[in-house]
Amino acid sequence: MKGWLPLAGIGLLAGLAGVSLWLADRHATPPAIEAGPVDASPAAIQSALFRDGDGAPRSLGQFAGKVLVVNFWATWCTPCREEMPGFVKLQSRWQDRGVQFVGLAQDDPAKVAAFGRELGVNYPLWLGEEGVMALSRRLGNRLGVLPHTVLLDGQGRVIESRIGVFAEPVLESRLAAITGK
Repeated sequence: MKGWLPLAGIGLLAGLAGVSLWLADRHATPPAIEAGPVDASPAAIQSALFRDGDGAPRSLGQFAGKVLVVNFWATWCTPCREEMPGFVKLQSRWQDRGVQFVGLAQDDPAKVAAFGRELGVNYPLWLGEEGVMALSRRLGNRLGVLPHTVLLDGQGRVIESRIGVFAEPVLESRLAAITGK
């Protein structure tokens, strides 16, 4: 009988360690993954219409010549909230080096405005109806998962399309490689 007690203790400790690792992993941010193939021409990407916070029409074409970081997001999206402070920092560091961030949402305009103020977003947050997620799908997000971030060159060609949180240091490294700065 005494021989099973140490084994039971070891089993209990192993079980607790497994549960601890499982709980810790549940809260870890999943890695961003490359999205699927792109089904949109640079002209279609640059001419897609959105609305700014005042309701004025906007298009990505107004940033022609700049490297664009286009982020598809929503106010209810927890991973979006996690990555946006990094985007704010990167916009500040890269705006004078020909990089422009733009957030695209299919969301309530009042919620988007409040969200932008709360996080101190320093780049445009534009709105669109079904056109936002339609463009996201055409840019490789076949499942409609958020966040989805697309890097475009100055001519509107897709350089990279990623699903999931785009970590600040990883994105900064990509921007340096793309711009050579």
